[in-house]
Amino acid sequence: MSVKVRWEGDAFDPECPTRVVLDRVGDKWTVLIVDILDSGPKRFNEIRLAIGGITPKVLTSTLRSLVADGLVVREVFAEVPPRVEYSLTGLGRSLQDPVAALREWAEANVAEIVENRDRHDEPQVSEGMRAFR
Repeated sequence: MSVKVRWEGDAFDPECPTRVVLDRVGDKWTVLIVDILDSGPKRFNEIRLAIGGITPKVLTSTLRSLVADGLVVREVFAEVPPRVEYSLTGLGRSLQDPVAALREWAEANVAEIVENRDRHDEPQVSEGMRAFR
């Protein structure tokens, strides 16, 4: 018999497990996987190809973590060759709206962020140094 423990989350407490959850759901691969699985079950290579740029090792590790956290279910079909599909659980579906909003925000603001980074990376010349130019 398992005992349910009720957690009172406080992400600002360094000992709170909420930080582990934030680390998982804030990961770029988690965001993309949850967004992709929102349209329905997918096989490993479907996910890999849809994301692009993710190595099989990282995808495997991320999917295992999502399954362990109860956000994704891994279903193995008794077929030859074996077929495995991944889909969102109810908990995973509850994450979809925040994940989609985060992705949409990133897509809408990427140009400004890149410009800011480029400006920040430019060498800064003070007024006093301009006199020596």
